[in-house]
Order: sequence, then C-alpha cells, then structure tokens
Amino acid sequence: MSRERGGAAVRDRDRQSWLRGAPPPLWIRALPVALLIGVCAATLAWGHRLDIGFLLGAIPPLAVLSYGTAGTAVLGGLVLAALTVPVFHLNDPGNTDLLTVCFVAALSVGVSFVRSRRDAQLVTERAVAEAAQRAVLPPLPDRVGAVRCAGLYRAAQRGTLVGGDFFEVREGPHGVRVAMGDVRGHGLAAVATVTALLGAFREAVLDQPDPESVAERLDRRLVVDSADVRHSELFATAVLLDFSPDADTVRIVSCGHPAPVLLRRGTAVALEVPPCVPLGLGLSGVRPPTGLTVRLRPGDRLFLASDGVGEARDGNGVFYPLTERLMRLAGDDGVDGTDGDEGPDGLAERVWADLVRYSPTLDDDVTMLVLRPSPRERH
Repeated sequence: MSRERGGAAVRDRDRQSWLRGAPPPLWIRALPVALLIGVCAATLAWGHRLDIGFLLGAIPPLAVLSYGTAGTAVLGGLVLAALTVPVFHLNDPGNTDLLTVCFVAALSVGVSFVRSRRDAQLVTERAVAEAAQRAVLPPLPDRVGAVRCAGLYRAAQRGTLVGGDFFEVREGPHGVRVAMGDVRGHGLAAVATVTALLGAFREAVLDQPDPESVAERLDRRLVVDSADVRHSELFATAVLLDFSPDADTVRIVSCGHPAPVLLRRGTAVALEVPPCVPLGLGLSGVRPPTGLTVRLRPGDRLFLASDGVGEARDGNGVFYPLTERLMRLAGDDGVDGTDGDEGPDGLAERVWADLVRYSPTLDDDVTMLVLRPSPRERH
C-alpha cells in the first residue's frame, strides 16, 4: 500500500470521474470510430433505403472529447471521405451539407487543439498544487519511534489533498508526540492556518516539556496570526498526545477536539480527557490546559478521529455511533499485541468504508489516526 499521508491519492481515485479530470473511459474513445464503421456498414447493406449519413456530422465533435488534434483531424478526414466515396451511397448531400460537415470538422480540430493545450496546463498546475499540499502534510510513516501509526485523510473539497483537518506524528527529545486538529472552515481557505499550526507543532516537539506546553504554543501562534485581523474568528480544535520514551504511557490534552478512543481486547472506550478551550482564543493563560495520563498495555490502540466522523449522519439524521462501530470493526485484531493480517492501516480503512455506507453524503473533512505502541520493534 502507498505510504502517502493516509494513502490520500490512492483513495481519491474512487471520487474521480471522467468529468472531474480522470482519463475518458474506453467507450468514449471507441464511440466515434464505432459510429463511423456502423454508418458505413449499414449503408453498404441497405443502400439508399437507409438515410443515416447525417450521423457522420457528430463524429468530429465526439472526437474532441477524447482525442488530440491529430486524432480529431484524422477522424474528420475519414468522415469527409465517407461522404464523397460512391460505394457508401453517402454522396448525395448537396454542396451546402458537405461544406457544413467540413466546417464542423475544421472547428472540431481547432477546439481539440485548444483543449489539448489547456489540459496540459491544468496537468502542470495540478502537479504543482499537489506538491505544495504534500509539503504541508508530508507522507506519514508507518512507524515513528516506539509507535506504529496509520492515518486516513479525506478533504471535503474535491481535488484537494489538504483541507481544514491536520495530523502529525513526530519524535523528539521527550518521546513521540502526536497532533490532530480541525481549523475553522475547510478547503483551501484553511490551508494557511493548517500550515501555521503544523509549523508551530514541529518546533514545539523539540523544546516543550509536555503536551500542555505544546497546546499553549499553538494557541499563541493563532492569537498572533489573528492579532491584526479585525473581528477575527480564527480558532482550531486539537488533541495532543505525548508518549513516554518506551510508549507504556501516554498523556493526552484535548482542546475542544473529540477525545481518543482506547481499543483494548475487544472493547472501545472514549477516554474522559479534561476539556480545554479551543486554540486561538487566547485563554490558555487564564485557564491553562490540563491533560490525562493513560497507562498502555500490549495490544492497545488509540483511535483518533475528527468531528467529520462523529458528526456524520444517516438519512434519519442520527449521528455515526463511532465507539459502538469501532468495537465491531476492530474485532480481535491486535489482542495479542500483533497487527493482524491487514497491518496498521486496516482499521482506518474499515471505518472509512463503514462511514461511507452509513452517511453517503459526507460534506466535511474526515481524518482518522490509529496509533499502536510497539516498543519491542523499536530500532
């Protein structure tokens, strides 16, 4: 499986279609040729009794959808040849009809040339945009220090890899640290805030002694960024985790974000982390964030999700029962401290598939992160 951040590019293929940038399907490419062959074969079989030559006029415009300039020109030339060759019995149209087909064929070639140039430019711009977004959220490794991790990220805005959600797993002097958050809004408008928070988190990993201090650093970052903006509503929710060097304990701070779910031997329990205010409100100095320390056992997993998961609804408006579904979807994977056949990515994939079935019309960013302490394999 690809080790991109949550395999976002791979999983995004099921959201693409021909009308959203995917290559045209085979039947679209075959349609102009099949139509030309079919019309010619029918007129050979039935002669003047079958007047369907007008269908040939549709071939050049159809060719524009999937062929380049040369291919469109060739198909246009074949159409004109079929109209003028006596054996096909299509040489009855008058000069006006023939000139009309010539004009449509020439116009189709011109449109195909413009489309090809625009497609090439869009491919270049898309590659640059994806590179920039991957610089914000680089690929997530399957192991960071003593913690195995797997993530899944689905941006709400089609065609983007980064939205209003973010997560990061980094190892520093104080152990492995994790951040997951959700900034106000989603789509490309939220990318600047995501970039600022991730930059602040990556620096805080190196010099802050605990997750409470990291939360204060992130809060200050947003406060500074919004200081010059009148009536700013810049804020973000986040959950921060700080694993001990041997990953037998984890300290958790939640700033307005859903708390992690602890998966342990067939059970799923939402941890009761003391609630703290969201980041960016400047209240960390008034009410400093407080955390919860949890002792971990072999085989334990922590499941983190954005509110796009917990707030997804079915057709009756019922919220997605995350904890209840996790108990079934997790099954007996990892009860003996192993990862099972699917590896660390399996649970996030199963939850995503179940979430899409439960709420087909998701309209928010969806982020999941599965963390499994695994000190025995630490290098």
